[in-house]
This record gives sequence, structure tokens and C-alpha cells, in this order.
Amino acid sequence: MTELSLGPALEVIQVLEDLGIRYQVGGSFASSIHGTPRQTQDIDLVIDLPVGSIVPFVRRLSGSFYVDQESVRSAVRRKASFNLIHLDTAFKVDCFQIGDGAFDAAELDRSITVTLAAENRTIQAKSPEDILLRKLLWYRDGGQVSSTQWQDVRGLVRTQGERLDLDYLDRWATELGLRELLAKVLSEPG
Repeated sequence: MTELSLGPALEVIQVLEDLGIRYQVGGSFASSIHGTPRQTQDIDLVIDLPVGSIVPFVRRLSGSFYVDQESVRSAVRRKASFNLIHLDTAFKVDCFQIGDGAFDAAELDRSITVTLAAENRTIQAKSPEDILLRKLLWYRDGGQVSSTQWQDVRGLVRTQGERLDLDYLDRWATELGLRELLAKVLSEPG
């Protein structure tokens, strides 16, 4: 069980679960679950929101969150992201509509169940391997300058160590053009 808390994001997760919408926690929160914890003022959710579920999703959240139905609809169509802002706390939930790629599907299929001790409930989160690969993608696509992304990746490798599925990492690192970065982080000391 992890001691991290999702705060208002649990309201969004509950709505997703109630509507039968697949999701997973990603980003810094997922890397904190599997690696070195760090504070964040938002949370990233990867969701598979069907067009037919947009209206009930928005309706259920509109009392507690600032949510714009047209932004949600546009993001779902474009396979992009939209924001939800909790009205009482300004906590931000970034929702990323799942992409069309094979890696996107593999990530969601490999979601793991994590128990949050503080809330005494479970959530779906990215696997350690998938958050590591996704953060390497963000690091590369950001010009390899984000020390925060790199520290998250290093924390994942240090914490997970031999538990990491190296065959899975190698397969996707090859397909995603990340082999050099993966080799670099795996070879770094301690």
C-alpha cells in the first residue's frame, strides 16, 4: 500500500469507475508510486473516454470541477488532453485521451491495481515499466533537458531494480526509439 494521496482526483476516478471507463494514473504520481516520491499539485489520468460517455462524465463532475464539455469532446476526438479544475481546492486533473498507437494500448492493458492506504481504496496505475518508458519519451521529446523527468526515471530504476521486466523495456525502447536513453539510465550507478 502506498501513503500517497490523490485528494480531489478520487472524485474523478470514482466517476470513471461508475461509468465503466478505463483509466490509469500516470505522470509524476505514478512515478512516485513506483519510484522516488515527490510532491505535485496535479495528477495525470490516461482515459479511454467513449464519445457517448462525454455528457454523463461532464454532468457528474460539473458540480465539483470546472469542466468544459466542448474541450472534452474536442480532446476525445483529437486523442489529446483536457483539464479538470477542482473548484474548492484548484487541484488540477489532466486527462489524456488514450492514443491510437500500439504502445498506448499496451500501457492501458498493463495497468496495475494499487492500494492507497490513506484512502483505503484501490486505483489503476501505469506499471513501473510503462511509466519509465513514458517518462523517457517525455524527456526525449522535451529536448533531454528536464532534470525532473530524468530524476523520476532514475528513481524508478533505483527503486524497482531487478523487478523491472527488462525484456518488455527493451522491446518497447526499440520500437519507440529509446534504446540509447534506456541503456544510459540502466547503466547509471546507484
